Amino acid sequence: MLGGRIGRGIAGLVLLGLSVVGSAAHAGDEVNVYSYREPFLIQPMFDAFTRETGIKVNVVFANKGLVERLKAEGRNSPADLIFTVDIGRLTDAVDGGVTQAVRNETLERVIPASMRHPAGHWFGVTQRARVIYASKDRVPLEEARALSYQDLADPKWRGRICTRAGDHAYNVALFAAMIAKHGEAQAKSWLAGLRDNLARKPQGNDRAQVKAIMEGQCDLALGNHYYYALMLQNEEQSAWAASANIVFPDQDGDGTHMNISGFAMTGAAPNRENAIKLMEFLVGELAQKMYAEQNNEYPLRAGVEPSGLLQSFGDFKRADQSLADVAAKRPAAIRLVNEVHYNAGPSS
Repeated sequence: MLGGRIGRGIAGLVLLGLSVVGSAAHAGDEVNVYSYREPFLIQPMFDAFTRETGIKVNVVFANKGLVERLKAEGRNSPADLIFTVDIGRLTDAVDGGVTQAVRNETLERVIPASMRHPAGHWFGVTQRARVIYASKDRVPLEEARALSYQDLADPKWRGRICTRAGDHAYNVALFAAMIAKHGEAQAKSWLAGLRDNLARKPQGNDRAQVKAIMEGQCDLALGNHYYYALMLQNEEQSAWAASANIVFPDQDGDGTHMNISGFAMTGAAPNRENAIKLMEFLVGELAQKMYAEQNNEYPLRAGVEPSGLLQSFGDFKRADQSLADVAAKRPAAIRLVNEVHYNAGPSS
């Protein structure tokens, strides 16, 4: 009963937020954002934008269903921009027909071509690395630093790797990148090898894999880099992070796979000019620095330094792979996950 009340309360808050945004959409000095990103991660940048421009940013947050809401609202939607993480979720918005193209000199100059949609339907704003976590006790540091993604299928790691579900968006993006780079047949063989090397059935989130390293269940794990920063700053989870080294794979090859957080202009966008101003602001030096410090994600703008904590991880080579090409391989990646029965674990 209590759970039902809480659920209804949350739904009410979301609807209230949408109602407020809807009534404010024509106020003139405003821009309306639908966000899959939690407010505390992006609100400081929005506040800075308002201080600089006088344009208020109205935000509606939800953990799912925003693309569906935009479809239902159609041309009457109050939303100007949609914010999300992962190339897959940005692509879902485009495929859902709820975005419009933006051609803008500032965005195209600042954001690398590999990190934006070729026709301007989405733009990256920060980068996140898909890293390997390696046990400090059981994997020598030099051996860890030499790892590539391909090595994860080497039988020497049999029973020593942990990951979350293969069809989670973060893993799908990596698997799709492997398809784009090596072809489907080789990627399938690699994915089957990785499955065989799992220490357990895929489960939990990225941080749970590092906890499993601390508990001795596995020696290597896949995860996004910023979780290491979050664990170090968490009293309970700092011990998890202390048990593992963070490794940026493929330093002797093409470099570490990079995903993005980003935004897209909605098809309706009643405050289009204000929305473009916000987009330009978010790739500016101030906002990029704030993103880096607030979220421990890597800036997309050249010349903006990562946070001090990320700098302590060291410099690394990043794969310069078109995320539009990666996105095109996502359906194949999901199919391969199912074909090799990845989520059934190593005994499948």
